[in-house]
Amino acid sequence: MLSAPKLRAGIGRLLAGDGAPEAADVRGPLARLDWLSPDGQVDASALRETAEALALMRSDEAVLEVGRLDGIPVKTEESREVSSRIARLVFDRVGPTRTLTEPELNAAIAMFAKDVALVRRDAVDSGVLTRSADGASYRLAR
Repeated sequence: MLSAPKLRAGIGRLLAGDGAPEAADVRGPLARLDWLSPDGQVDASALRETAEALALMRSDEAVLEVGRLDGIPVKTEESREVSSRIARLVFDRVGPTRTLTEPELNAAIAMFAKDVALVRRDAVDSGVLTRSADGASYRLAR
């Protein structure tokens, strides 16, 4: 947004207290900034949340930066290594102390790999995940 001179000038005008720009092609995009009110007041909390969300999306922590695997290595050792990494990534995102139901875990794994059952089994077999006695829930092993 700051690379567009009109929008940059519009933000400057708002922050300076000179009111909202009149041009619709500037006013429209600026109205979508939930951290900046029409009178130029900045909601610091909303701005901080926006900055943190953008930082996450640009970091190596973002789920979308990881391509989905259509295949897992055939060799058991390599398969377990990949599956363990996926399981750790899942729990990095949801929180390392959470307990996930099998459907929740499956949905999370599916963002990374096509063969959800293989990844889940490998992660349990390698000791990265623990499964409840009834097989209904999973946790990251400590």
